Amino acid sequence: MVKLHIPTPDAVPTWVDRLPPRAAAYARLARFDRPAGIWLLFWPCLVGAFLAEPAGWWPLWPLFLLGSIAMRAGGCVYNDIVDRELDRKVARTAARPVASGAIAVRSAWIFLVLLSLAGLVVLVVLPVQAQIVALGSLLLVAAYPFMKRITWWPQAWLGLTFNWGVPVGWAAADPALRADLPVMLLAYAACIAWTLGYDSIYAAQDIEDDALAGVKSSARRLGPRLKQGVGLFYAATFALLVAAIWRWTGSPLALVASLPLGLHLAWQVNRFDPASTQSALSCFRANRTTGALMVLAVLLAAFSAAA
Repeated sequence: MVKLHIPTPDAVPTWVDRLPPRAAAYARLARFDRPAGIWLLFWPCLVGAFLAEPAGWWPLWPLFLLGSIAMRAGGCVYNDIVDRELDRKVARTAARPVASGAIAVRSAWIFLVLLSLAGLVVLVVLPVQAQIVALGSLLLVAAYPFMKRITWWPQAWLGLTFNWGVPVGWAAADPALRADLPVMLLAYAACIAWTLGYDSIYAAQDIEDDALAGVKSSARRLGPRLKQGVGLFYAATFALLVAAIWRWTGSPLALVASLPLGLHLAWQVNRFDPASTQSALSCFRANRTTGALMVLAVLLAAFSAAA
């Protein structure tokens, strides 16, 4: 029996619907009704900060959270401006405010400037080294919407972009940059592999429409091997984070500390049904927990090594 792949609408009823219509449109444009992306930006910041300086990360988390909210919103607005023609061709995204005409392109640009100014306020509070590292993400962000037009692996570029919080958190918690650089690079690589996994799951919602619109994605590239591909990406996530923690602590407890993360990733792969958009959306949203478990693995390893 052939399963039908029915797109899930991008705009679903949320608290945003209780706002005045104009405010609701801008809230949807910034994805304030869908906070999963905020957490996917936030958790890598904490991973990088804690691995750099376990005692220095705590005062930074409010800045990381505010920065994640502002920059994720800004990235979504920019992405929707660039992708408005493609979004009109995909059932799930056709109702997005810019694609549907609910918000004019000029108004979206003004909104993007305001969100960028909010991000700038957070930026100037960070240590200078972290400011420099953070600015390095701008080229990644600017190029991301175009990757789906030129490569089958835009999810890899998103991994580089969305997890830039690892080096930013690293530099913010340890401005002198004395910490072990390979630890940060291993953690960054783990987060990139994680993004390859969860965004391939997300892209499964649009396989048919993307093919008609000419949009490239890892989900289309992997085709019938998508589930196995996600499993491989998640296995790499687990292995790389264990390697980072092992080098950081020098303790075999790195593996034990990471077991909750590994079990959660395995659960996702087992549950994921590439033919079901509801399964794809549910598994994607579960990655809010995945990021928290990555931070938990680092915390448990630190406490175990200090005991």
